[in-house]
Amino acid sequence: MPVGFSMLLWTTHVDASHAPNLRALKTAGYDGAEVPVTSLTEEESRNIGAMMSDIGLRATASGGVTGPDVDPTSDDHATHVAAVDHLRRLVDRAIAMGAEVLIGPFTQPLGQFSGRGPTARQLDRLAAAHRAMADHAGDGLILSVEPLNRFECYALNTAAQAAALVAQVDRPNYGWLYDTFHANIEERDPAGAIVAYRPNYIHISENDRGIPGRGHIDMAAVFAALRAIGHDGWITVESFGQALPDLAAATRIWRPLFDTEAEVYEESIKLIRNHWT
Repeated sequence: MPVGFSMLLWTTHVDASHAPNLRALKTAGYDGAEVPVTSLTEEESRNIGAMMSDIGLRATASGGVTGPDVDPTSDDHATHVAAVDHLRRLVDRAIAMGAEVLIGPFTQPLGQFSGRGPTARQLDRLAAAHRAMADHAGDGLILSVEPLNRFECYALNTAAQAAALVAQVDRPNYGWLYDTFHANIEERDPAGAIVAYRPNYIHISENDRGIPGRGHIDMAAVFAALRAIGHDGWITVESFGQALPDLAAATRIWRPLFDTEAEVYEESIKLIRNHWT
């Protein structure tokens, strides 16, 4: 059961200047780091992968849909083709980095709403795009699509919806991501959703997006559910701060959630190891 930490605590664009952060994660006991690849080139991804390997960290990658011109739910043929091309580029960057898994809300542009839930036609288009994405990844990369809460998107909100999309895509390297923050909003039985729908990747994130274990999410129940399904995939901490104004605005972080970044990754690894054992 590898444990990772999302680099979004510090940046949306990892480069050589973040080597001290990666070394700190290694020292704290993490097995790897989750690196956003949406803004990277393949060469940058390759360099980051080499840097992580030198430090002794494994890599996972995150990415998403950047705007309406690459919306995989779109009925417009040109937009749909552009969306598939965008998703394939995310795969290429993750593979160049040496990432084991590519995760993210690669379903629709964030914060854009139609005024209703997804139509059957939109879900068919989404599944077709993700099938192409999974086929492009082949045996070299696992995919994990992330449902977000209803205030951030409408295409994919719940574990049941995510599991249905996974069944529709029907590829062995394609699964879904369970995030404790989003599940806290959308699931009537957050831990039960793990047992019922069996995610392949986990985000540990507190209800206020701060330090896991300091809020009201029932982490003990989450880890009991993961043990019950025999989860042996990545468990990655995702926490946000105010260091990046654009990211803080996107994640609605309007107040300080911790004193230092070290508090976040040091407390989180202890929380995970203690609950798992």
